[in-house]
Amino acid sequence: MELRHLRYFLAVAETRHFGKAAEALHMAQPPLSQAIRRLESELGVELFTRTTRQVALSGAGEVFRTDVERILKDVDEAAARAGRFATGVEGVLRVGLTGSASYRQLPALARLLKQEMPHVMMEVHTEMLTPAQEAALVERRLDVGVLRPPVREEGLTHRPLADEPLVVAVPEEHWLAEVDTVRIEQLRHEDFIMYGATLGSVVNDAVVRSCLSSGFYPHCAYEVTETSAALALVAAGLGIAVLPDSIRSAKREGVLCKNIDDALSVPLVLAWRAADDSPLVRNLLRVLDRNGVFIEGLA
Repeated sequence: MELRHLRYFLAVAETRHFGKAAEALHMAQPPLSQAIRRLESELGVELFTRTTRQVALSGAGEVFRTDVERILKDVDEAAARAGRFATGVEGVLRVGLTGSASYRQLPALARLLKQEMPHVMMEVHTEMLTPAQEAALVERRLDVGVLRPPVREEGLTHRPLADEPLVVAVPEEHWLAEVDTVRIEQLRHEDFIMYGATLGSVVNDAVVRSCLSSGFYPHCAYEVTETSAALALVAAGLGIAVLPDSIRSAKREGVLCKNIDDALSVPLVLAWRAADDSPLVRNLLRVLDRNGVFIEGLA
């Protein structure tokens, strides 16, 4: 049974006339009649009752028509979906993000994709530091990553999204709670909550360099693997955490964020495989470009 024969059948069923159906199909009537006869022979049923004046669906034909309409609709939708996948309009986009980017960049990216690429589903992997995202990109477990440079893995490329100043998260009862802005020197005797030393955190490096520029090395009281855990420990009054400005979007109860006058900033980029031929990634990059998401001139 061929799909074209099902389309022939549906044309005759809709027009109730072989001549009109043949005209609509842009074919001669005799081949159409022969194709319908072959279909009936294959099925072992009569689909139409024919008289010299009228063509009508038989009872079996009525039932067959319902199924054929569903089948052809599914086939057409399958073809349309294949086309959407091939052009990057539909699919599953696997996105990795650092912990802090999950609070500000993830909602913005999700809203933009919903608006511009509504048939694309995001598979989100958060709390991934740069080395973990780089490995996942190289191993094709991620399609794109929102991470903090430098990007060291060969074969990856990136474009800038933001340059975030570091801020300090303090418990709401902390002695710095009443000030708007602090200097790194004022944190000299504080207990720091930091990412684990073995995780390769770019933020950690920036925090340490900021403190060293003021003449001290930060005292790490607690190590965490996730930004959310760092904020939870701050809320518990166990220390402070120096993190990118996007954590303000977390709005954690019991935590206040203060500007730091003399701290370094940490850039944020979108990274992907340079040789990736995925239509989905190419389409995403066009959408981000068109909406001014990338900020040129940053490292």
